[in-house]
Amino acid sequence: MAIDYADKKPKGKPKGKKPGRKPASRGSSKARQAQLARARQRRTLVALLLFIAAFIAFLLWLRSSGEPSGPDAPFLLQEEQESSEVEAVEVPAQSTLEDLPQAPQERWRYIEELENHEVEVIVPERAESARRLMQCGSFRRENDAQTLRASIAMNGFESQVRRTESAEHGIWFRVILGPFENLRSAQSVNNQLRRGGIHGCQIWLWNLD
Repeated sequence: MAIDYADKKPKGKPKGKKPGRKPASRGSSKARQAQLARARQRRTLVALLLFIAAFIAFLLWLRSSGEPSGPDAPFLLQEEQESSEVEAVEVPAQSTLEDLPQAPQERWRYIEELENHEVEVIVPERAESARRLMQCGSFRRENDAQTLRASIAMNGFESQVRRTESAEHGIWFRVILGPFENLRSAQSVNNQLRRGGIHGCQIWLWNLD
């Protein structure tokens, strides 16, 4: 009996789904993530505690290395404290009167200025009730006095020329106005003469009677 090897197909397993692992459920994956997170937190906490312990040990080492050790350590510390206190105390320098600078001599100039200073005091009108005269010029020649008198007349005021003679000063011709009843009236006339170009008039008490 002949056998057809061409049509013969190898026997195999039936087609179907390949066997495999079942997909993990969502609950198991979340639990695994939570375990990993807790492990990371524990590692971080352990590292932080180790760092703090190392830092404290380093500070203690620095403190122990700076202090003297041995049986003489308390005495050395006491000597260092006493030496620092002695350096902190400053001995004041002894100063005498000879070392002090001399005080500057002050020269008050205002005393000399007040001796030669003239102060013009304006007295109230009630205290100046005496009559006044106003002298606008004093000349050696009578013609000069008459010329000034004419200028005063041009400004609308009457004046007079008075001849005075003394052994010390000789003969003078004075151009005067007045008498005025008070100081205010004399000052009013003087201001008008200034506006007219006549300056240098002086107001005195009337002493010609």
